[in-house]
Amino acid sequence: MTRKRILIALLIVAALAVVAWANFGRREPAVQVTTERVGRRNLEAIVSASGKVQPARSVDISAETMGRIVSLSVVEGQQIKAGDPLLEIDPRTLETTVRTREAMLEAARVQLAQSRIQVENSRIALQQALDALKRAEGLWEAGLLAREQLETAQNTAKMRETDLRVAEQSVAAQEQRIRQEEASLESARHDLSKVRMVSPIDGIVTRLNVELGETAVVGTMNNPGTVLLSIADMSVIETEIEVDETDIPFIRIGQPARITIDALPNQTFRGRVTEVGNSPIQTTGQAQTQRATNFMVVVTLEDEVPDVRPGFTCTAEITTATRADVLAVPIQAMTVRELIVDAEGNIVPMPRPEGRRGPAAPPEPGPGQSRREFEGVFVVREGRAVFVPVSTGIAGERHFEVLSGLEEGDEVITGPFASVRELRDGDPVTVTASPIVR
Repeated sequence: MTRKRILIALLIVAALAVVAWANFGRREPAVQVTTERVGRRNLEAIVSASGKVQPARSVDISAETMGRIVSLSVVEGQQIKAGDPLLEIDPRTLETTVRTREAMLEAARVQLAQSRIQVENSRIALQQALDALKRAEGLWEAGLLAREQLETAQNTAKMRETDLRVAEQSVAAQEQRIRQEEASLESARHDLSKVRMVSPIDGIVTRLNVELGETAVVGTMNNPGTVLLSIADMSVIETEIEVDETDIPFIRIGQPARITIDALPNQTFRGRVTEVGNSPIQTTGQAQTQRATNFMVVVTLEDEVPDVRPGFTCTAEITTATRADVLAVPIQAMTVRELIVDAEGNIVPMPRPEGRRGPAAPPEPGPGQSRREFEGVFVVREGRAVFVPVSTGIAGERHFEVLSGLEEGDEVITGPFASVRELRDGDPVTVTASPIVR
């Protein structure tokens, strides 16, 4: 080989080395990512909210008559039956009222008897006057009686008839008075019956606010009365939870729920939605402007809860939807990108700009084109991240249901979070963990 040929070969090798070095310097570094393969699984959409445990039936016992408490038959926490005595208020004033009403009723009955006797006497007197008038008229027709005597007999009959009507009206008035006295006596006896209070339901005395010897006060329009005690039927337990307005459209009566109670750790109880509020929970004052809009949802427990107390804090997880054996993609794999679409809604491919500074904004749309945001995932294909729009269904605890866009076995990028956020379509990637289905 001549020196000239050797020199030419060396120049060619040097040129190739320069080109290779230039290409190596411009090569984009691969992003290290973790992935997961799309697979089939069972999903549950859960709405979680906190609230309080309450009995389905609770009664506050208030005073219906004022007086000093002279007997107290229960203690807080006591199990009682319907009809069991609770307490008694001093009955002496009301007993006096009952005896007074009884006396007034008896007096009215005596007066009625006297009025009826008067009616009978008036009726006899009227009959006598009518007989005398009839005789006087006969004598007047025979010319044996003066006109003045006839008129006297006529006037006497009219007077006796008037007396009878007055006596009958007196009887009617006395009968009305008796009805009034009977009603007053019944009311007084009813008031007297209120001094002895009995339990209206089976349950537990959950609150006792009075002691023996205290005075019970009757409520008025602007002043509530004394709540003497509260009774709760703990055989049916409910949880009243506050659900955010964004979750309320998915809540339906009859949906199953799992309830955990803070005071009873490591236990889960089954329940079912029995009531969904139609109006938001009302708040007042400054809290009204700072608090989110929540709706009340009632979940009735189906399991027996030992040692439960009203007011316990709880958390309910309501299953709003279920899917069996569906394609599912990890939630952390989902991201949003703005793409260009044509007039028919098809995605227009975009050229990749040089460098890596996060997701690049799409260029200005051309004629008939527009920008649109798409939810999707990055799929690893031939060592690069390819953005694929995905249509999702319900959201499980860690996965979304896939309706379209992916197929079983697709390898989607799940992390790190910063990498998923900064990736662009076509970026080279290196998988740092073996794809597994969790």
